Amino acid sequence: MAQAHANPNDYYVPHGSIWPTVATVSIFCMMLGFSSFLIGKSFGPYLGAAGFCLFVFMLFGWFGSVIRESEAGLYNDKVDISFRMGMTWFIFSEVMFFAAFFGALFYARIYSVPWIGGEGNGAVTNQFLWPGFSAVWPLQQLPDSFAFTQFKETIGAWGVPAYNTAILLTSGFTVTMAHWALKSNNRKALIGWLAATVALGIFFLYLQAQEYGHAFHELDLTMNSGIYGATFFMLTGFHGFHVTMGTIMLAVILARSIKGHFTPKHHFAFEGVAWYWHFVDVVWLGLFIFVYWI
Repeated sequence: MAQAHANPNDYYVPHGSIWPTVATVSIFCMMLGFSSFLIGKSFGPYLGAAGFCLFVFMLFGWFGSVIRESEAGLYNDKVDISFRMGMTWFIFSEVMFFAAFFGALFYARIYSVPWIGGEGNGAVTNQFLWPGFSAVWPLQQLPDSFAFTQFKETIGAWGVPAYNTAILLTSGFTVTMAHWALKSNNRKALIGWLAATVALGIFFLYLQAQEYGHAFHELDLTMNSGIYGATFFMLTGFHGFHVTMGTIMLAVILARSIKGHFTPKHHFAFEGVAWYWHFVDVVWLGLFIFVYWI
């Protein structure tokens, strides 16, 4: 367990590290691989997967260094404030990330689709671009002149999406109970509630994988299924990625709790992961309402 012997008037500055460089390379590979996959390049999935593996390796290596420094008692309250500010800005950047995709969804549904259907100033557009188009969301009527994948139906809200909503809301409760257990110095309850949260995260991802398989193989719904398919998979896919990363972080926090890390007064690593998990929960509620339900 960490010994808080850092000088309260000093600010710990670590030595040079390779991890920022590794992070940059991994993110670039993921971006290049995913964008190459979208335009049909065969190397895209392999490059993206390699970037993701390198990214996970970086997370374990970089956070491992931070954990060792924390447990060595090198951090004081000033460093703790820096961590909190950094996590706050990181979550804000994630809010803006998802806001861009939600914005694209709203723009398509509220403006683009009605214009193509002839509303407002779109009468000429409708006449010359797509006569007879029916501006009804979700767009299952796709132009034959484009290489779109015609899909049979959309995924309703009251199946797997409703189950996953219940799972994430429950996981928000369990991680909160784990936090209270930590603040009460109840190690056994902390480990139990954290283990439940990790299990719920894994179960969520399993059900989402089942949903994707159903969409691909039975509904013919892909990212090439017009604006609906593109927005559906971009939003739910990136959210699934965030759930994956959150589950990994929770598993690390669980392992640290089992090893005896954290005290009722010094546990920002736990709090930071809990903040992130609650953010993931809130984003999913937006997805459930605007992607699956309405």
